[in-house]
Amino acid sequence: VQLQASGGGLVQPGGSLRLSCKASGFTLDDYAIGWFRQAPGKGREGVSCISGSDGSPYYADSVKGRFTISRDNTKNTLYLQMNSLKLEDTAVYYCAAECPSPLYWGQGTLVTVSS
Repeated sequence: VQLQASGGGLVQPGGSLRLSCKASGFTLDDYAIGWFRQAPGKGREGVSCISGSDGSPYYADSVKGRFTISRDNTKNTLYLQMNSLKLEDTAVYYCAAECPSPLYWGQGTLVTVSS
């Protein structure tokens, strides 16, 4: 099982980014798969997950209405569209399977929100 995250970068407050996570060794609907993040000096927290069975999403309150999780089963890829980014969204973002207690982790991708 491998998870390869990409798409992080530097963005100004109010801007947008889209993270991608390419999965291999399994198909996306085998697990509830999602995104976690770890801000500097803080613990890792769940951001958003999507059910493997029916695709229903979960969002942390801090990102609800701003972030959208989706998956493309034909590409076996998970996405996180992040809009209206805030300074406090700065973190290393990880994709992982399975939510809420992941068995597998991808490497992180750094998102920096700064003016």
